[in-house]
Amino acid sequence: MIEPAAGGEPRRGSLRVYLGAAPGVGKTFAMLGEGHRRLQRGTDVVVGFVETYGRRHTAELVEGLEVVPRRQLRYRGASFEEMDVDAVLARRPAVVLIDELAHTNVPGSRHAKRWQDVELLLASGIDVISTLNVQHLESLTDAVRAITGVTNRETIPDEVVRRADQIELVDMTAEALRRRLAHGNVYPPEKVDAALSNFFRAGNLTALRELALLWLADRVDDTLERYRSEHEVREPWPARERIVVGLSGGPEGETVIRRAARIAGRTSGGELLAVHVARGEGLAGASPQVLARQRVLVESLGGTFHVVVGEDIATALLDFARGANATQVMLGVSRRSRLSTVLREGVGDAVTRLAGAIDVHLVTHEHAGGALRTGRLGGEGGRALGPRRKQAAWALGLLGSVAMTAALLPARADIELSTPLMIYIILTVAVALLGGLWPAIATAVLSGLLLNWFYTPPYRTLTIEDPENAFALLAFVAVAAAVASVVDRSAARAVRAARLGDEAEALSLLAGSVLRGEDTVAAVLGRLRETFGMSSVTLLERTGDAGWRAVATSGSPACTGLDDGDESITVSPELAVCLRGRRLPAQDRRVLEAFAAQAVVVLERERLRERAQHAADLEHTDAIRTALLAAVSHDLRTPLASIKAAVSSLRAPDVRFTRDDEAELLATIETGADRLERLIDNLLDASRLQTGVLRPQLRRIGIDEVVPRAVEGVPAGMVRLDVDDRLPLVDADPGLLERIVANLVENAVRHGAGWRPYPAGGEGEAAGGAEAGAAAGAEAGAEAGAEAGAAAGAEAGAAAGAGGEPPVLVTASARPGVVELRVIDRGPGVSPAGRERMFGAFQRLGDTSSGAGVGLGLAVARGFAEALGGTLEAEDTPGGGLTMVLTLPVAGGNGSGAAPASEAPARATAVGESR
Repeated sequence: MIEPAAGGEPRRGSLRVYLGAAPGVGKTFAMLGEGHRRLQRGTDVVVGFVETYGRRHTAELVEGLEVVPRRQLRYRGASFEEMDVDAVLARRPAVVLIDELAHTNVPGSRHAKRWQDVELLLASGIDVISTLNVQHLESLTDAVRAITGVTNRETIPDEVVRRADQIELVDMTAEALRRRLAHGNVYPPEKVDAALSNFFRAGNLTALRELALLWLADRVDDTLERYRSEHEVREPWPARERIVVGLSGGPEGETVIRRAARIAGRTSGGELLAVHVARGEGLAGASPQVLARQRVLVESLGGTFHVVVGEDIATALLDFARGANATQVMLGVSRRSRLSTVLREGVGDAVTRLAGAIDVHLVTHEHAGGALRTGRLGGEGGRALGPRRKQAAWALGLLGSVAMTAALLPARADIELSTPLMIYIILTVAVALLGGLWPAIATAVLSGLLLNWFYTPPYRTLTIEDPENAFALLAFVAVAAAVASVVDRSAARAVRAARLGDEAEALSLLAGSVLRGEDTVAAVLGRLRETFGMSSVTLLERTGDAGWRAVATSGSPACTGLDDGDESITVSPELAVCLRGRRLPAQDRRVLEAFAAQAVVVLERERLRERAQHAADLEHTDAIRTALLAAVSHDLRTPLASIKAAVSSLRAPDVRFTRDDEAELLATIETGADRLERLIDNLLDASRLQTGVLRPQLRRIGIDEVVPRAVEGVPAGMVRLDVDDRLPLVDADPGLLERIVANLVENAVRHGAGWRPYPAGGEGEAAGGAEAGAAAGAEAGAEAGAEAGAAAGAEAGAAAGAGGEPPVLVTASARPGVVELRVIDRGPGVSPAGRERMFGAFQRLGDTSSGAGVGLGLAVARGFAEALGGTLEAEDTPGGGLTMVLTLPVAGGNGSGAAPASEAPARATAVGESR
């Protein structure tokens, strides 16, 4: 029985998946073994669907387990068995065993995919144990095709498997699996050799095994991070090599990134994380342009780029590294001078001191050990009038005046008043440079009092006997105050100039990228977040109930509304930008408003583009509809008229026809019906291609098997076949391939029949035409770079020159990795400008009088070819005419033509089949 969860609702079942690198590693065996163990513990276990493939040991394990009867389905005249989901739900066991999670169900089943059936069972509270091969994961399809040369049509979204409560890897070395195949434990003896030489090569199995291990490692890593978060584990656990690169926005960043990428690449599964720490003091100190360039470099090397906000760079960087469970931190050697590093601890030294168990690497570069940084706004130099510098200026002014007085006091009798005056002026100017006007004035006043007290007679009183000394002291205070004022204004103007420069650079980069059409709304928000060092930026749109919804966001956590705790800019009554993180100074709001306005402009442009695309789609659909109506009104009516006329004649009571006349009328009806069937088939196929519901069912077949069936309806003597039965097999849907060839031959016969570039003269003319055609064909084929093209062209030219040959030649040849089928006619050909256009729907290139079709044959043929992973192109026939070249990938990608090593039996052509 299913235990109810809180509130009376049935709990969601748990999913356990046995993941394998290839068929035969023992996934089904492990699943059935787990079923027996649970059954022995008293759990109600049934078998929902298990495919034994004739494997004796697997079949023996099914014995002793209750098996839910399968559902019988009829499809296109064949009988199939699928899991009966309704029967499992009615039985309601505690655990159900279901093999092949990525399996595609036969049309007529409750769901298209088996994993959807499993989701229904899980939602009903039934625990499921299933199996899966790594090549069926959607994200790994391209990698598997690159490794094995096989395109897997049965896939499952990664997220479905990632949500599983348990994933267990069923692992086996490549050598052990190949021995298992050789012993006949996976496939019948007649299939073993083909399997070992194709899919189950040692290299393929090793690569698939590594894919499975790496994919599962990511899943385990997610679980580890969740555990560390739940248990508040702060120290890194070196389960995987993770390298954090600290970026200051300086020129050394690219060197450090490349060095870190090389180290991360030395270990399988290593990760690269680049971090820029933005200070919470207005615009980010680093150049947005430099950071954008470094972001692109990091992402191109497979890493991720992050921006965090923190007052202390070393602390913020290490907090991020510990949160990411990093094992190493890499920084560039400081660009500051030795004097600067002595006066103040650098970021590298601070990170090294605070890193703890994390390794710290300092990477040298050509900019190391340079002069003191002048800095940008938000950088070291940009905070000229910041609180810290003002505090330092007050301390220097007050303590420096006292210290200088104490140092000069022993030599008071030997020095003139002018000497301490100059020293105090220098101190005052230094304080002004450091902290601005008021610390300098305070220093000047204090220095004047100290000079009066200690250096002007009478000493230790504020009385001044000599008027010159009084004038000197007053002049000193005035000059010091003036110098301090000038220095303060210069410093303020320098800060303002730096800020304006940063604003101008940020806005110019933003405007330039938007004008070039390079930015999306998310990209603009990301640039805004990096520029201001925020944790997240969200573009909000007002909803009908006076609330807000997020249109786009960069960073996390995203804003859900205009809360008091977040920075926000209202761009219009309907749109606003929300920034989450630190509080921004008022002077930054001008640039912030420009960014927000630009984000809205980009949003409007994206929506206009979508509307324009929608309008173009509607226009295209309308054009297709108009063309379809125009074509159908004629092309459907013509065969219908001939059929109706023939039927009316046969039914006429006042006319008696001979048997020959009746046969001719019946042949007219049959011909018209055939034309209607072809027209309707093409219309349905075009609809399938346009709506994207075409799903080929691939199996290994020979070209020589399909071509003869495709030309059965062509009048005798119109087509000559030259297809070698020794050509490699191809992965294709037989029904679709037959339709492609039939459409191409029908098109060639229609436009090439009865047309001769060389008149059928005497023997000498025929021989000359054959020789010329052969030479032209060979030359054209050689220029195309394919021996098969030369041979086919030569043969076509020879046939046309000889006079009595059929007007259409169908030939096939093999090249590395592909098989080429050529349909060659001797018709008028097509100009280069019209070749691509003729593959469009309802295109007959001006031939509207023949009534032979609605112009869909070539469009359907190309669509089917692309659905099979091939191509269909047109080229000139040497000597005149058109050649259609169909290219299909060789089965298994190696050209061997060996039988497939498939875990599932060949299935009849499903959704895409049209004949």
